[in-house]
Amino acid sequence: MHATPSDSSEVRGRTRSRAAKQEETRLGLVRRARRMNRKLAEAFPHVYCELDFTTPLDLAVATILSAQCTDVRVNMVTPALFARYPDATAYAEAERTELEEYIRSTGFYRNKTNSLIGLGQALLERFDGEVPNTLKDLVTLPGIGRKTANVILGNAFDVPGITVDTHFGRLVRRWKWTEEEDPVKVEHAIGALIERKEWTLLSHRVIFHGRRVCHARKPACGVCVLAKDCPSYGLGPVDPDVAAELVRGPETEHLLRLAGR
Repeated sequence: MHATPSDSSEVRGRTRSRAAKQEETRLGLVRRARRMNRKLAEAFPHVYCELDFTTPLDLAVATILSAQCTDVRVNMVTPALFARYPDATAYAEAERTELEEYIRSTGFYRNKTNSLIGLGQALLERFDGEVPNTLKDLVTLPGIGRKTANVILGNAFDVPGITVDTHFGRLVRRWKWTEEEDPVKVEHAIGALIERKEWTLLSHRVIFHGRRVCHARKPACGVCVLAKDCPSYGLGPVDPDVAAELVRGPETEHLLRLAGR
């Protein structure tokens, strides 16, 4: 009985995965991670923060709202919100029930309202109403943890930062860049692999890749630009025709072209 092309692809995928599981040196890991980052840059040459914003305060607010909510939903809410609350004073003096109605559709709106009012008050009390541009100061603000702070630093202030969200953590562990689960440890581990100037762009690229190609349950392995360097190749369909149907987003045509489709 002859193997079908799909069977052969599956065998190659398993073989590649076994080979990748062999002991990797530290230098080998660094080289592989940077090679994968270059491939991601080719796949996603125009990455950006998918939350709409104009000012650092806008981004801080949008990022707080994005907890347990899609960026698409947040972007539907923020135009009216930003118009009604243009500065820290507006949030600090906000009438709670009114603010809750503006952000209700993002979920957990009562907790988020507490964070936004507290953020406005803290900015007025300690930072003259302006969003600070250091990690040390940002993480002292209501509603802003390390992940949110890195989003703000990288996208509002051009200060390199690694944003460890669900997609980022899942992918870097899938790629065996780290085995850490704690977001701060993941951030430090990846920061040691990739040049600092690349941190913000890397964060966007990995998140884009996770949303468009390397899905949690069924990654599109057969059309992935990282296939040659991915130790988890074969976790999803390796047949190009099947995998191509799994790719999502506006870059689909470009991604499939890179994969030879």
